[in-house]
Amino acid sequence: MISRVMSAELAEHAGQRVTIAGWVHRRRQLKSVSFLVVRDRTGLAQAVTAHDLPGEESVVEVTGTVTASPQAPGGFELVAPEIEVLAEPCAAPPFDLYRPEPGATLPTILDHAPVALRHPRLRAPLEIAAASVAGFRETLDGLGFTEIHTPKIVGSATESGANVFGIDYFGRPAYLAQSPQFYKQAMVGVFERVYEVGPVFRAEPHDTVRHLAQYTSLDAELGFVRDHRDVMAVLREAVAGMLGSVRRRAGSAAALLGVTLPEVPAEIPAIHFTEAQRMTSSEEPDLSPAQERRLSEWALREHGSEFLFVTGYPMAKRPFYTHPDPARPGYSNGFDLLFRGLELVTGGQRLHVYADYVAALAARGEGTEAYEGYLQAFKHGMPPHGGFALGLERWTARLTGAANIRQTTAFPRDLHRLSP
Repeated sequence: MISRVMSAELAEHAGQRVTIAGWVHRRRQLKSVSFLVVRDRTGLAQAVTAHDLPGEESVVEVTGTVTASPQAPGGFELVAPEIEVLAEPCAAPPFDLYRPEPGATLPTILDHAPVALRHPRLRAPLEIAAASVAGFRETLDGLGFTEIHTPKIVGSATESGANVFGIDYFGRPAYLAQSPQFYKQAMVGVFERVYEVGPVFRAEPHDTVRHLAQYTSLDAELGFVRDHRDVMAVLREAVAGMLGSVRRRAGSAAALLGVTLPEVPAEIPAIHFTEAQRMTSSEEPDLSPAQERRLSEWALREHGSEFLFVTGYPMAKRPFYTHPDPARPGYSNGFDLLFRGLELVTGGQRLHVYADYVAALAARGEGTEAYEGYLQAFKHGMPPHGGFALGLERWTARLTGAANIRQTTAFPRDLHRLSP
């Protein structure tokens, strides 16, 4: 339909006869006139006719003359329309899609996602997520990064413990990848700066509002860094770029949800883990959700920032490939980025010398055999490097204020859900 006009473009065609197409969002049939509201990917458009109307969620093509109308969506409507039905539904949606708020529980929405997500308020978080990914890519492209695509089926579960999904790979055991970490490090030796947007899998036993078994990870890795602070600087640019893209590409979706988009400080405040412990009166080697909330409240109060870096986590709580702090070897050149009270990003500087990997694995009682494919790159010279990973659904949930991460996931996978 090359000649099709989108609903958001009607104002540009005032007085012209145009064709729109979409779904019947709502219909109102009065004694002498009927109003047909059509929904397309850009919004709503109204047509006025004296004829009977097709049912809601029918797919229609409407040709009419664009006329100003203050009461119509967008201030314009189609008059004297010709309506062609392209497809008719054979079942009603699980709730009225035309109502401002979806009148359904979250399980009902998830069970009927293919049609439920047509509701503008349920679609909006996915628009914001898409704009975020576009901003991530655009920013890193501008910083000289190359997008890569790495395997999601791997031969060993070596990176982060037992929470992996095992599969039968032509009669051999294999696993779904928990992260592209090993591959993106290797590709630093090829492109210096790389990123990936792709699925990762965690056999996550926690049935909470913030955990999924599959989510989308925004990963980046860059070489020739001085330390983790260079990685933090790139992350700051990526987050700012994501928010800028949301403002440009999904501003209407954010407005529909009443989302207040944060400003990213030119320099995000940062505190060392030991200082975070002191501020929260904790001696634990990690931060609890309650402590993350307290620290975020402090950052907002003292620095006016909804973002806070916590650096220098204990090496015992970081993966073996994490680079220790040369001044305090018990602590790492690793960091988390907190956003609105929740850990959003984990990152840091990695080891880059082969002998250091051998020593790090030995210190944990492991040999190099299971890691030969990974360590291959480090046998042939790798620069100091580091990177980070950001969960897209968690980001979108914090940005929109969603109470449950499933509200920002099109078809979530968790302990109980494997369909639709």
